[in-house]
Amino acid sequence: MMKTVYSKQNVPSKMLFIAFFVASFLLSPFNTILAQGVTPDHIAKMKTVTGSTISENGTYVAYTVSAPADAFKENKTNATHLYVLNTSTGETKPYFTSGSVSQVNFRPSKGTITFLSKPSGDDTNALFEMSIDGGEATKLFSHSTSISNYSWQADGNRLAFSISEKDDKPETPLSYSPDFYEEDFSQRKAFIVDLSASNPEPLQLNIDGNVYMMSWSPDGNKLAVSAAPTSSVDDSYMKQGIVIVSSSTRNVIANIDNEGKLGQIEWSPNNSQLALKAAKDIHDPIDGRILIVSANGGTPQIINADYKGKYESIKWTDANTIHYLASEGTSSVLGSIRPDGSGNQQIFKSDAHNITSFSRASNGSMSFTASSPQHPTELFTLAATKNAAPQKRTNNNPWLSEVQLGKQEVITYKTRDGAYDIQGILMYPLNYQSGTNVPLITVVHGGPEAHYTNGWLTAYSIPGQMATAKGYAVFYPNYRGSTGRGAEFAYSSQGDLAGKEFDDIVDGVDYLIEQGIADKDRIGVTGGSYGGYASAWMSTYYSDRFAAAVMFVGISNNISKWGTSDIPEELYLVHSRKRIWNDWDGYLKRSPVYYVDRSETPILIMHGADDPRVHPAQSMELYRHLKVRKPELPVRLIYYPGEGHGNRNSGSKYDYNLRMLQWFDTYLMSGDAKAEKPSLDLPVKK
Repeated sequence: MMKTVYSKQNVPSKMLFIAFFVASFLLSPFNTILAQGVTPDHIAKMKTVTGSTISENGTYVAYTVSAPADAFKENKTNATHLYVLNTSTGETKPYFTSGSVSQVNFRPSKGTITFLSKPSGDDTNALFEMSIDGGEATKLFSHSTSISNYSWQADGNRLAFSISEKDDKPETPLSYSPDFYEEDFSQRKAFIVDLSASNPEPLQLNIDGNVYMMSWSPDGNKLAVSAAPTSSVDDSYMKQGIVIVSSSTRNVIANIDNEGKLGQIEWSPNNSQLALKAAKDIHDPIDGRILIVSANGGTPQIINADYKGKYESIKWTDANTIHYLASEGTSSVLGSIRPDGSGNQQIFKSDAHNITSFSRASNGSMSFTASSPQHPTELFTLAATKNAAPQKRTNNNPWLSEVQLGKQEVITYKTRDGAYDIQGILMYPLNYQSGTNVPLITVVHGGPEAHYTNGWLTAYSIPGQMATAKGYAVFYPNYRGSTGRGAEFAYSSQGDLAGKEFDDIVDGVDYLIEQGIADKDRIGVTGGSYGGYASAWMSTYYSDRFAAAVMFVGISNNISKWGTSDIPEELYLVHSRKRIWNDWDGYLKRSPVYYVDRSETPILIMHGADDPRVHPAQSMELYRHLKVRKPELPVRLIYYPGEGHGNRNSGSKYDYNLRMLQWFDTYLMSGDAKAEKPSLDLPVKK
């Protein structure tokens, strides 16, 4: 991703007819049956803009486009290609499409474009440079190990970069070498190199721990660097501390007493302060607040502490102004604020866009990336003139003009305990007739420190518009503990795993039933990670409410999950708030496996075979309990070799998409839990 500034039985004849209809529906070519709506084929080729950076004078925008591989030809990750927009002429040109790029920047004082890429056949990546006029990319700098991250000093000559390397494997006279679990963490080191020198020599920063973020002071005399004790995921989440390093001696000269999650470090233009996009405290589940601290060290102070939103990215633009991108509920906001927390001003707000990143030129013009209910993420620009309207600059999915989309709207409903008004997003089936009861797929986000914004909500594991084309309504609840509504709401689910947070989801379903939209006998649920946990919970504890479930990389047993995850401390500090050894019974009773005796919900369970976050055994445990204790219940477990906490490759994503929809078509569209399990054959052919 570009560096930007900022989941044959005997049945009545009627049921046989339904099963035949569903099977025929599934096996028919998508381009004829679903000609009016979005199909898995569309999503398999969907392109998205992943980031942008605007030149200092606002004339050019360099941006990246993620393009999927053909799932019928190769099982590969998306390629990320570089394009450049001339904001004056509106012309866009491809600049680097022969390979994938990351961390695109304009080189200060030079006006060229730099990025990381790994040439075919090379073992490591390198830093490349291109003229703003295009042409051949030139290798500017490489290291013996791949570069993880880089940052230009304002003169455009000095470069700070980090690498990740492992120690040599232990020696052994045997014909094999075992893996030493968590004893072979990579070492993340940081260096400075002057590329204007005749023989550039990287010099290592003298920092204890493993480096993650680096930010140059505007005068080039210092760097703010974040480091954690180890490169474990848990430490990277919860233990990144900030130090100030002299660029001349490369030694630490000051310490910042920050704690909790950290997302961004930004220097003030006068070199005196740092703005952090970070956690409020060690128990904050997100790095979505703004904190200010002296560059000489000290304890960061939160500003605008009562803000009922989430800061997504920040950038100083003068000594008294910080520009930001924020989420407010299901809306996105671009705005500015003073470092003392006063003067909060809204520049642009959209209730129907999900803005994912922004970049600002010195003249005040901006580029940003955003999706809407009508399209996936594209590139926009916003002029610096007052009341200017954003311009959509790209159209990477022209097939959208040939399909219908279901209506999408934000809904609000009250929780059963009266504590909150919950926001959610609802998609209606194509050509929906008011007052008609339809099957509903509930899509639960992960985290739970995340939220749905009113943008494009369809992907390989998110049925969205693919489901509306088949006659489903789709519901996306931002249950308590979700982000985008301030600190108190984000903290509100802590210490209550699967409790009121998941009750909020059921309350949303009840609301849609009461509104005459959802058919109470045909309610489905799906989600990944924490959303997979919710899917398992709904198909066991709340099984009487749900007719079908698809669980992805989800949690089934909180006791075994704690001991097999790579983030046990994060789980304790920002979720459970109780040590597992002090509450064995509580952890067990908030586990779906504990309620398998209630389960009557057909469930498809899918998991990456190499998932380090939620071990694949979590899926196997639920599967085994169901197979032994509920042998008549339709259940299927699918592992995806080579995939982790979510599928990354084209073939496995497309396969997941087809099987998810196939399961819902079999059990949710009919509401028949006794229907024969779908064939193992894919429900579509090339």
